[in-house]
Order: sequence, then structure tokens, then C-alpha cells
Amino acid sequence: MTGRSDRPHAEREPRGATVERAVGIHSVPAATRALSSLSRIDYADVFTLSEDVLPGNVPSGDVGTNATAEQWARALFGDVPSPTERLIWQGLLGLRLSRGRSPDTVAGWRITGRGEDWIRLEAASWFLTNNLVVRAAAGRVSLGTFLRYDRPPARAVWSPLSAVHRRLAPGLLRDAAAAVRGA
Repeated sequence: MTGRSDRPHAEREPRGATVERAVGIHSVPAATRALSSLSRIDYADVFTLSEDVLPGNVPSGDVGTNATAEQWARALFGDVPSPTERLIWQGLLGLRLSRGRSPDTVAGWRITGRGEDWIRLEAASWFLTNNLVVRAAAGRVSLGTFLRYDRPPARAVWSPLSAVHRRLAPGLLRDAAAAVRGA
């Protein structure tokens, strides 16, 4: 996975939404990569949901509302992890998550940074450290995943899970957009 340089890929969604993906350290935009707190990035991807601007269409300007990046992060993952998220994050990846609801966490992930249009979540296990970066600006919302492999098992564990992650991420963004629009 390190150094993989897939070209950004767009998946057309109904109602004028597009999910673009960039997989690989050098495929993820530098501005998004710079929001990671990791000293070294061994895996990176970013998925971005935006509305299409087709000839003759006037964009509504936002994929949901003027929600903040933190509101988007909570729409994506909730305040506490679901049973499925616990199975993946704690059971398979061994991530140490906070318990209960807190203004300092999203779904058990510590909030370790934020800016006007972004928020960074962090969790670690004995073999890897992970950042999730959510950005919401200019009618787009993106979810970036950054991993540092701290011990040899990390690559072996993450490789098969990353394929599942890449299949699920577009749906997470679509579901979060529906939740934000409905709020």
C-alpha cells in the first residue's frame, strides 16, 4: 500500500453527487496530507463528496448544509462507536478508544486538531497509529484516512481491511450527507 499511486476515481451518485477517491500517499492532496499529525504516513486515502456542476445546472453550493467539520465527523461516526465500528476498530485493529460521549472525542477517537474547515481524530494500537481527517468547505466534504505502521503486523492486518474500508467510505459520506441535510 505504501506509495500506491492510483489516480483519483469518481463514482457517480444519484441526485448530482459525486464521490471522488484518491488512494496512495502521493495521490492525496498535499493540503489534506499536511493535516495529519503522523511523523510518517504509510497508508493514505481521501474520499470527497461533492455536487456535480453539469452544464445548465446551478449547484446548490453545499453537499448538505453549512455544517462544521466536527458536525460532519459526528454524522459520519456518531458520538460513540457502533458495535460494527467497535469490532473493526478495537477487535481487528486493536485501537484504544475512549469510552462514552465527550466533547473531546468522536466515536471514541480523540480530537487532536481542528481548524476553520477541518477536524483531526486520532487513535492508536500497539502496532499502528491512525488519523481520520474530515474537511468541509466549498460545497464538499472529505474523509481522509492516514496510517503509520508502528510494528510489522500493521501492514498484514490493514491490507485486507483497507479494501473493505475503500468500499464502505463512499456510503459513509452519502449517509452522513443525508443525516446533515435532515438535521
